[in-house]
Amino acid sequence: MTETPSSESRCAANTARNSRTRNTARTRNTAPGPTPPAPAPESREPHDPSRARGSGNEAGGGYRAVFRVREFRAVFAAHLLSLLGVSVSELALTVLVYDLTGSPLLSALTFALGLLPYAVGGTLFAGIADRYPARRVLVVCDLVCACCVAVMVLPGTPVGGLLALRCAVAAVAPVFTGTRAAALTDILGEGDLYVLGRSLLRIISQSALLIGFGAGGLLLAALTPRGAIAVAVGTFCCSALLLRFGTRARPARSVAADGGGGTLLGDSLSGTRAVLADRRIRALMLLFWVPALFVVAPEALAAPYADAIGAGPAALGLMMCAMAVGHIGAELWAGSALGPRTRSRIVLPAAALGLLPLLLYASRPGMVLTLVSLVLTGVGAAYVIGLDQWFLDAVPEALRGRAMTLLTAGLMTVQGVGMALAGLAAEFFPVHQVVAASGAVGTLCTLLVIREVRATRPRSGEHVLGTEVRDGADHHVTNG
Repeated sequence: MTETPSSESRCAANTARNSRTRNTARTRNTAPGPTPPAPAPESREPHDPSRARGSGNEAGGGYRAVFRVREFRAVFAAHLLSLLGVSVSELALTVLVYDLTGSPLLSALTFALGLLPYAVGGTLFAGIADRYPARRVLVVCDLVCACCVAVMVLPGTPVGGLLALRCAVAAVAPVFTGTRAAALTDILGEGDLYVLGRSLLRIISQSALLIGFGAGGLLLAALTPRGAIAVAVGTFCCSALLLRFGTRARPARSVAADGGGGTLLGDSLSGTRAVLADRRIRALMLLFWVPALFVVAPEALAAPYADAIGAGPAALGLMMCAMAVGHIGAELWAGSALGPRTRSRIVLPAAALGLLPLLLYASRPGMVLTLVSLVLTGVGAAYVIGLDQWFLDAVPEALRGRAMTLLTAGLMTVQGVGMALAGLAAEFFPVHQVVAASGAVGTLCTLLVIREVRATRPRSGEHVLGTEVRDGADHHVTNG
């Protein structure tokens, strides 16, 4: 894309030299004339989105370039510690509630409460993400979680109190995640480094949940449930320290949605309305949410399906990991081997095809085909790596924190709803039919969303201009 500007610049320079030869006096009056064309390739070259944003192949660096940013390394380590803390505390708290009550219902409810309050926190507290400085919000969220988990350790805490504290931790989570996602644009810029940074955090989320539950099981073998919960307190505190001393202080994005000093609740609700009122943003959110609603069915029903085909505990463990393995592998490959343009081109095809492997369940497959189906479904879920850039381009900076918070809250909420609906359907129909139907209905719904995404796609000129202007934020990148 830089060849044409270069030739234009050379022509302009030659014309200027000829003009200077013919009329020296006029050249002095128009001396600045020949000067701008010479650096034209330099000033316009970053406006090529593929070069300004960078990519694993086209601009070089890939994931390694992200890790060269000192602040991101701190965010990455803090994210890993927080995830481990959440996983360990969830597992230990579930065991603790069962030990105290002997009730499977309350034990299951303890785990489910990790998803349901996301909608409340993401809607009522979303304004925090833009209203206050990001570093302060992230540190306070970690400390609030540490305090809540610390109270769980106290022997006298009743079961009702344990469940309430679990809800509090879950309500804080979308605020933390949304604030961090918005803050990544300050740390990594708004180009491809941001997309790859988000990808790394998603990959570590998939990995850390598996590692965290495994580590939690080992801790419970060596410690009491309260002892394991105490370890989680330490992970939250370490995360807070990393964020406090590993990232720079930056001002808040906005005081309130209207530029004044409105209430936090009003700011959160007005931001939610503004985000959802935008047809383009709404369509992109649905493209995140709708596949997630249906993709959880095989995991939610893994235990009864393993029992139905006579698979043992080891096979069940493989089924629970297979989708995550496919997603991690595909996203790592897409981030490393594909450039931003290619990742953008495959978003809609990958989203459209992502749930189709679940149709293999219709034949009530054995273990091998089941694992193939789950891995392929996980591969299809990697379409989000390209969707991240579309979403960032569509959201105004003043609403970015609230939009990211709402996106996270919606993702977790629809997954909880999807699990509940899959379980309810399995009460009336065979498990393999429920999973296959999830793939079929989910594909149909995703195609409808894709139609809306195409209808709201900005014209190419508008899209390039918007990205070019905002890519100027890349100067915020701080290398360590």
